Amino acid sequence: MNRLILHVDMDAFFASVEQLDNKSLKGKPVIVGGVSERGVVSTCSYEARKYGIHSAMPIFIARKLCPHGVYLRTRMYRYKEVSKQVFNILKDVTDIIEPLSIDEAYLDITSSRFKSGIEAANYIKSRVLREIGLTISIGISYNKFLAKLASDWNKPNGIKVITNDMVPNILLPFPVSKIYGLGKKSVEKLNNMGIFTVKDLYDMPKEFYIEYLGKCGLEIYDRIRGIDNREVEAQRDRKSYGRERTLKIDTKEKEDLLEYLYDFSKEISNQLIRQNLEGKTITVKYKTEDFQSHTRSKTLNFYTNNFEEIYKVCEEILNNEKINEYIRLIGVTVSSFKENTVEQLTLF
Repeated sequence: MNRLILHVDMDAFFASVEQLDNKSLKGKPVIVGGVSERGVVSTCSYEARKYGIHSAMPIFIARKLCPHGVYLRTRMYRYKEVSKQVFNILKDVTDIIEPLSIDEAYLDITSSRFKSGIEAANYIKSRVLREIGLTISIGISYNKFLAKLASDWNKPNGIKVITNDMVPNILLPFPVSKIYGLGKKSVEKLNNMGIFTVKDLYDMPKEFYIEYLGKCGLEIYDRIRGIDNREVEAQRDRKSYGRERTLKIDTKEKEDLLEYLYDFSKEISNQLIRQNLEGKTITVKYKTEDFQSHTRSKTLNFYTNNFEEIYKVCEEILNNEKINEYIRLIGVTVSSFKENTVEQLTLF
């Protein structure tokens, strides 16, 4: 029996919450994020998207594109409140929910009370609109890859079903960047070979996938043929913990950057200790004034959540870098986790 998977995605979530709370913003281009010239867009309303604004765009560029837009700071506490309301509705549909973010999730409704994906989707959409006042887009299919593609199809406030008999034809026109599992470098590599669409890739022999796409090659081969056996995981393990900050003033001074790395290392260490986790890969990320991102990682031969050990690696990484351009953002991430288990003694 085919599984029945939904991918639910709130429409322009942060901006929609702002419009919900302030009715005068309805129909206006609302941009949420850092409001200073150095900030970036977190999300924007569909009215703002007509001007070419999108997530992660620097605010100063957004202001040039849409000077009359309404620019607001993020209110994460409020978005979390609304997100909790949405997820409570989802829990009435199924227990098998895999949250992807504050406004997005997979649901496995194969064994639920609903007779079809459309029935479940309409139930969710009507309750979210009636009880909260927001719209949500839902993709329905027999696996996660296709359900995610489907949810983007008719945004905002859409429903799309992708069934077995639509595959592969429905996928062939898509750019290869839409294939889950292909990163930016793999997409660039394929584009350089003249492979731009799923159709271009579909026609290649299986050996091509193994040779040019490495260990995930066969998964990609299956995926564009409608095969994706990934389960909806009710509890997703977090793969990393990190902190980053856009600086108020660009700097080349390593001493200034090390102060941020020191604070970040302490915060991440405290978080890992609270979660009973240890990691061994430490990554320093920085972004230059021309918005080019750089990452440098070091993997230790032991696991740690110790602040001093994390900071020592950050210090080493930064000191080995030649900083020729001004830095506008700095960050740290710890990954490659092992749960720090405590051995229990049994008494006889």
